[in-house]
Amino acid sequence: LPLLLEATMLQLASGSHHPFYNGFYYNNIMNDKGNGQEKVADFNGARLVVETSKDPVYSFNGANVTLPCHYHYEPDQEAKRKIRIKWSKLRDDYTKEKDVLVAIGKTHMAFGDFRGRAHILQASRHEASLVISDVHLQDDGKYRCEVIDGLEDESDVVDLRLQGIVFPYQPPHGQYRLNFHEAERVCQEQGAMLATFNQLFQAWSEGLDWCNAGWLADGTVQYPIRLPRKPCGGLHLAPGIRSYGPRHRHLHRFDAFCFSSALRGEIFYLDRPSGMTLEEAKQSCQDAGAEIARVGHLYSAWKFLGLDRCNAGWLADGSVRYPITKPRANCGPAEPGVRSFGFPSKGKFGVFCYKER
Repeated sequence: LPLLLEATMLQLASGSHHPFYNGFYYNNIMNDKGNGQEKVADFNGARLVVETSKDPVYSFNGANVTLPCHYHYEPDQEAKRKIRIKWSKLRDDYTKEKDVLVAIGKTHMAFGDFRGRAHILQASRHEASLVISDVHLQDDGKYRCEVIDGLEDESDVVDLRLQGIVFPYQPPHGQYRLNFHEAERVCQEQGAMLATFNQLFQAWSEGLDWCNAGWLADGTVQYPIRLPRKPCGGLHLAPGIRSYGPRHRHLHRFDAFCFSSALRGEIFYLDRPSGMTLEEAKQSCQDAGAEIARVGHLYSAWKFLGLDRCNAGWLADGSVRYPITKPRANCGPAEPGVRSFGFPSKGKFGVFCYKER
């Protein structure tokens, strides 16, 4: 045992001189004078400061957005080395980062889904702002701007929020039938994504009241209540977001809360005097150079384009719905919203079609 311990300690000691590698190569930082001692470069007492927007930056699906980030020194000075800039996307709990972009001087590399969509804004001295083109739904979230000058490494966080709408979703086979992964898939199939807690909270603050529990993107199950009532947690609870906490992503089954942003195209309505079956509706949209609209398309058109149609129409998931912005007689309840006839197995209706610009 002593020999084994000694060999282990020798192995650790022999590797202890290797510098920690965090994804960047530090050049001319350690200065070996030839006497076996390493000396850290002198920074002359200057402090590196990184600043981003304290307020959220708002954008929408398909837009271009700039996430501001600037750095400076206190006292002011010019950098003596090439500055490294790294942007990462954070999880809500800050436990994991997704690489977005790294840049050294005018050279940069973007990663994953950000390839071809992200670059550093070269507008002014000490600029490190990130430009994201063709914003996707998945871009919503917190981003870290990290600036590295030799051994100096400072960062700050900026919040990108997409303007959009949260809608509850049940599949054709009924309530509480989706595990987490199925909920992710059905939201994507409807031109949306699983909503985050922040998106659900924003929807609740704007009036969303829904008594059925649904999955969120972090694997928790929650639901928003504006008007407390007995079947929805009880009369004694205050309005708010009710939470079941994290659930088993394979075994437990609930509905889904989906998030959709502004449309990249347009929605229009088609009809025939005798109506159409679902298959006839899909074909009619194709004949018009479009596709049958998804649920997320209809909600987005209702919220952002003011779509108001008192005629029910097929959607891609086999449901029949219609959007009302100006409530009136024979058009459902007295509040604005997207009305649903469910998933009729029979009957003929018009159709909502969607066409990309």
